[in-house]
Amino acid sequence: MNKGMLTVGIILLSIVSLLLIALISGTSTGSELDYYLVKETAEAAMEDAMDLKYYRDNGTIRMDKEKFVESFLLRFADNVDNTRNYKVGFYDLNEVPPKVSVKIESSSSIRFDNYSILMTTTYDGIAESNKKEDIYIEDAIKKKEVGNPVILNGNSYTDNIE
Repeated sequence: MNKGMLTVGIILLSIVSLLLIALISGTSTGSELDYYLVKETAEAAMEDAMDLKYYRDNGTIRMDKEKFVESFLLRFADNVDNTRNYKVGFYDLNEVPPKVSVKIESSSSIRFDNYSILMTTTYDGIAESNKKEDIYIEDAIKKKEVGNPVILNGNSYTDNIE
């Protein structure tokens, strides 16, 4: 009888450990997949949102915010995992220079005792140019399209450009 209970205990312990391993590997794999999904989707959406007419006219790289958000959401919705719930947030969208900050919160729809694992993935991306003579920030400041950069001087902010 003692050896029978020991065998049952070992079987139960192995089942619990396999479930724990599956839960941990599913969480880590899900986090990695979310990161690469957000990264690739944001980069592709930034390429879609580049304003080529503005670049031809002014020589400055510019991104359309509305086009970026639309393209990002369409691409992201096509590739998400249907067993998870997602919350998408856009926190910093600049048109000149093109910069995006995206935050994705995902949770598994499988819950244990009303406890769900929430994973947060953030991505910050900046579009860059390969041209050495492309000084789009200085051009945009001269044309008053963006605000002047500021430097921290003690506790007050002062303009860096006259």
